[in-house]
Amino acid sequence: MIKKVFLITSGQKKQVVEFEEFVQHLKIHYKVEVEIQLYCSTILDYDDSTITLLYLSDENIRIFIKNHLSSKMNIGILPTKENPKTVASYGISKDIYEACDDCFDEKRLNLVDILICNGEPTFTNIIIGDVHGLNNNPIEKKSFFAKVKEFFINISNLKFREFTFITSKEQTVQTAATGVMILEHNVVHGHYNIINEDFSFHDGKLNAFILSPVSIFSYIYYLFMVFFYSRFLLDNLPKSIGVIKTSKLTINSNKSMDYKLDGTLMSSKEIELEVLRDTLNISLGRYIKNIPQKTTQDEDKDTIKTQALPKGEIKNSLLNESVPLFKKANEEKFKELFLSLRESSKLSSIFIVLMVLSTLLATTGLFQNSATVIIGAMILAPLMSPIVSLAMGIVRGENNLIQNSSKTLIFGILIALLFSCIYTYMMPLSVLTDEMRGRLNPNLLDLMVAIISGIAGAYANSKSEVAKSLAGVAIAVALVPPLSVTGIGIGWMQWDIIYGSFLLFITNLVGITLFASLTFIVLGYAPLHRAKKGIVYTTVLLGLVTIPLLISFSKVIQQNNILNQLQHKTYYINNKEIIVDILEVDLSKKKPLLFIKTKSEDILIKDDFKILQKIIANSLSEEIILNISSETIIN
Repeated sequence: MIKKVFLITSGQKKQVVEFEEFVQHLKIHYKVEVEIQLYCSTILDYDDSTITLLYLSDENIRIFIKNHLSSKMNIGILPTKENPKTVASYGISKDIYEACDDCFDEKRLNLVDILICNGEPTFTNIIIGDVHGLNNNPIEKKSFFAKVKEFFINISNLKFREFTFITSKEQTVQTAATGVMILEHNVVHGHYNIINEDFSFHDGKLNAFILSPVSIFSYIYYLFMVFFYSRFLLDNLPKSIGVIKTSKLTINSNKSMDYKLDGTLMSSKEIELEVLRDTLNISLGRYIKNIPQKTTQDEDKDTIKTQALPKGEIKNSLLNESVPLFKKANEEKFKELFLSLRESSKLSSIFIVLMVLSTLLATTGLFQNSATVIIGAMILAPLMSPIVSLAMGIVRGENNLIQNSSKTLIFGILIALLFSCIYTYMMPLSVLTDEMRGRLNPNLLDLMVAIISGIAGAYANSKSEVAKSLAGVAIAVALVPPLSVTGIGIGWMQWDIIYGSFLLFITNLVGITLFASLTFIVLGYAPLHRAKKGIVYTTVLLGLVTIPLLISFSKVIQQNNILNQLQHKTYYINNKEIIVDILEVDLSKKKPLLFIKTKSEDILIKDDFKILQKIIANSLSEEIILNISSETIIN
């Protein structure tokens, strides 16, 4: 039961006069004795029946609490225009009478932790460097355009410095970061809509959030989430943010650090942070809906989630070089992948045997017109390995890797052409099957297959948890069958078959190589400036290949338009009902050749077909040739 109130003010006469009405309210409404004191005074005669109400600025509240850290007095915060940070930190109402009611609510009096930074109490946070929006205030409603402006300002201001963190258990974390934010607790009503989780007032831990985007792309993703999403849970933070949760934390840097303590600018070479557990009995405001209880958390356990923060070579490059466009792969991952690809680039007896078998199987499947057999050839095909190795050699500028991969790849191509040609020469069949025909007219859709396959192949090879065989199964479909068709064309000495099928192979080879290279860059296995030369050459080659693909794709579009326009149409010619179905459209001639099938209950004569040709030609606005198969229906 509160019987006495110490009302602490700054001592200004105007403020004391303003308090006369409020003091009378305290005496009448709560029936308590009121004693007004200056904030610099030391309260000596406090006990459980007294409460100290602070009507002070943020800075003066800090000084008062610093002078009374060892006490267990009951403290209440009254709102003023000069203490918004303390009010927000403890969820206090801005109405002085509502805040006063909360102060006299015994359920709201709680022993709370106090965060000390270099000897100074902290109520909101400590900001070191630039945390780029991590401390956004949800109370400040920003317009969309203001967010966009701040977004681009942050993109142009990305700087790293070296930090060393030492926890209460002497665990050390060394990294490079743009900034650090430290807080003891978080009230949603207060400052942090980024970390949307209440930290306990009783856990004896501080929370350090270390911002370190290791690439421009990861930084842009982080900024987008901060400014346009603004809701992160502690257990689901972006990889750009590391977390240290401990009772004590020492932060060192190679030069003096400028930091803000509750918004006040300070500077120090070393920052010592400590949480004083259950130090002050403070009345929590009504905006804290659930009064926090003492935690049962293990006091001795520190939480360190800094696995994604830059270390070693990556840390040094962020400190000494410009921030890379894409995240760099760590040294261990790169070494493992590079050794694997270097072995894959070498010509071996196993490669030769698999190449011969896959070629023979693919050629057999093509003659048999069997997709199942061709899929079997895809599984055996070993061509993917030297292509991925070539892509890595291009982005890394490794001449030895490029030479070995090219040698193996050329040898594999020659094997496929030789054995498919000999197989065709010995084969008594000379029929162009649908499986062969399907690989004679490559277009932009085939290039898309190559692009997706290249990305999949590089990604699968770079991730040890993904089976390497998956890449071969997915990509060989675009490599061995076209080569086998080219060999068949050589065996038959038909230029159209050779040109179409080999163009498909070159399309897939160049597309896979280029986009596997780009994928390795995105995954951080090579800097963009190092890969620039090889990427430019490959892109030029792909551009040349794309020209005939565009022409072919335009024909596909034209064929599709004709099919849509004429499919399953009904015509009435000479009092005869004729149903027309388009079977195929051949645009390789000067005039489009349409293979059609007609159905009619009447017998059709040549004049009927002549009239039909004119009608279709008029609808397409061009001359055409018809190849007609006619079907007469008798009821």
